[in-house]
Amino acid sequence: MSSAPALLPPARLLGLDIARTLAVVCMVIFHFTFDLALFGHIDPGTMSQPFWYYFARMIAGSFLFLSGISLWLAHGRAIRWPAFWRRWAMIAGAAALVTTASIWLVPGGPIWFGILHAMAATALIGLVALRLPWPVTLALAAVIFAAAWGPRFPAFDPIWLVWTGLAETRPMMGDYVPLIPWAAPALAGIATAKALRLDHWRGTAPSRLAHTLTFPGRHSLIIYLVHQPILFGLFNLYARIAA
Repeated sequence: MSSAPALLPPARLLGLDIARTLAVVCMVIFHFTFDLALFGHIDPGTMSQPFWYYFARMIAGSFLFLSGISLWLAHGRAIRWPAFWRRWAMIAGAAALVTTASIWLVPGGPIWFGILHAMAATALIGLVALRLPWPVTLALAAVIFAAAWGPRFPAFDPIWLVWTGLAETRPMMGDYVPLIPWAAPALAGIATAKALRLDHWRGTAPSRLAHTLTFPGRHSLIIYLVHQPILFGLFNLYARIAA
């Protein structure tokens, strides 16, 4: 039976907020560069270069890894079900919003399973991993990651199986983050947090400067949702002014 202190919200770790802020900044840099290419201000082939290809995957992996750490910090000692389902509903709702918007705004390439969908799915998978020994969780992450180089099957091509990552044909969508291999960094985050016993680390009150600098990390979901519409609006405004 869980004790009462275990059900209290954990103290925030400054290092985790800083890491999440860095991931948010990198995300905005990537999308700003993407928009520069989209609006013709730089070479349209820029985003197909290896650097940007791996930069994007580093960002996605960072968000999922940090989400695994956060899941352990919040629910490792005892699952606080109301808090878990509130947070999960926010992420799943945001994922549904992204899918809906992409159907209208991205003809031919709706986002059926992007980074937010992956975060919602791995949060559910993570509930099981919370109770596994951390070496088992880390081994499972390694197996899932290695499966990315395994065989693909046409039986997984239907759109309703897009989340698996086992389709023979890659679906056309701008943001595609299937569970194989992207469940791996989330599970690795859980394993790392459990191995280091991060839930026993004491959070410290940040300075005013640190509190300001970590604002993006503490509000990463809303920034994810609004930054591209803002960038698109600014680029369109510049195009009208410069015309």
